Amino acid sequence: MKRSAAEWGIRVVILLIGLVIAHLGVTLFLLSDLGSDPFNVLVQGVFRSVDKAVGLPGLTHGRVHIAISLLIVVVLLFADRSYLKIGTALCMLFGGPVIDFFTLLLAGPLGSAGFAARVFMLALGCVILAYGMTIVIRSDAGTGPNDLVAQVISEKSGKSFSIIRMIVDAAFALTGWLLGGTVGLGTLICMFLVGPTAGVFLPINGRLVEAAVSRFRGK
Repeated sequence: MKRSAAEWGIRVVILLIGLVIAHLGVTLFLLSDLGSDPFNVLVQGVFRSVDKAVGLPGLTHGRVHIAISLLIVVVLLFADRSYLKIGTALCMLFGGPVIDFFTLLLAGPLGSAGFAARVFMLALGCVILAYGMTIVIRSDAGTGPNDLVAQVISEKSGKSFSIIRMIVDAAFALTGWLLGGTVGLGTLICMFLVGPTAGVFLPINGRLVEAAVSRFRGK
């Protein structure tokens, strides 16, 4: 069924809500300093390498996040552009700035946290990331570039998404670590637990999203 502009609008709003929630989780991963999620290990590694080699003024983790996401989108344009929707562009453009915003907001109060508090931040970040990610997915308005990598490979190869996701995450983490990113407890938790946790939230948020869209339609 063809969607109206109004329905696309409500789905995009839902996606943006999920995006903010997911990247709050990513920020908690980063601030815990116990290892971030695999994609952000890659971003962190590229950021640190470029900053050390060139020292570009104004370079931030968020801006590197945008640049890598843009590169993935360009590759997908040649591989199969049907995977790209408006939400993909929004995730690419706003994911990094959201991380920068939450980092600015939370780095002060959380930056000096003890080990036990950082472990709690890590676990909380894992749950928040999984929850926000499933809202983005169930919005059906597009998926973030890093998530699309595993989706496209899985569908093109006919292999299990969960296995491909772990392989892709391992590749992100290894590359980022080689470039100077921090790999730790958080990275391992994200690699092996975020997917299953998201599996719990997917049907729940699927029902909530469709209920919200139906209510907006007046059904």
